[in-house]
Amino acid sequence: MDIRSANAAIGYASTRPATAPKPEVSGQSAGGKVAQAFGSFAQELQQSESVAQAGMTGGADSQSLVQALAQTELAVEAAVTVRDKVVEAYQEILRMPV
Repeated sequence: MDIRSANAAIGYASTRPATAPKPEVSGQSAGGKVAQAFGSFAQELQQSESVAQAGMTGGADSQSLVQALAQTELAVEAAVTVRDKVVEAYQEILRMPV
């Protein structure tokens, strides 16, 4: 056996394929980031709901109510956009020939 071919085989075996996921630098996986995004979305909705309830009972001024509703609208639009992109990617995968 040639030494160069043995070194090449070892080097080839130790490389990471292009399709393998990259190791996380920050220590948080993609699933953790998605869970964090969903958590912040739910927290935003809950905060807006509490401001809306306070506005109905007279505990909050109209400016904070409008601001909370605008933030909620922005969060919902972002969530819908992400959902649309995920559905579009899934449909694209389904269209791929096997």
